[in-house]
Amino acid sequence: MSLKDPDAVTVIVSILRQAHGDEAARVMLAEGVTLSTVLSALFSAPMSNRDAARTVARSLADFTISPDLGLMWHVRYVYDRPGSFNVADMEIRTPTGTIASAELTLRLAV
Repeated sequence: MSLKDPDAVTVIVSILRQAHGDEAARVMLAEGVTLSTVLSALFSAPMSNRDAARTVARSLADFTISPDLGLMWHVRYVYDRPGSFNVADMEIRTPTGTIASAELTLRLAV
C-alpha cells in the first residue's frame, strides 16, 4: 500500500514514538489512537500548533478513521480563543453533525 502523504505520516509516527515510546506507538497506530492523543503529542513537539494541525490534516487520508465519516466531511480547526491563530484542537464536520477529536480513532492502514 502506498501512502498519500508519507512525510506527514512519518512526522506523526516519529512524534508518537518520542512521546509514548516505540512499542506503545506501534500499538496505538495498529489498534487505534484518538485524534486528540495524536494532537496532544504533536502540540508538545517542537513545532507550532498550526504546523502540527496541518500535518495531521494532510495525513488523514492515510488512516482508517472510526466512526465512519461517510463521503462528505471536512476538518474544522478549533482555536484557543476568538481571533487567535493558535490551533488548540480539531474536529470533523459531517452532514449529520460534528465529531470531536476525542471521539475519532485513527488506525494506520498499512
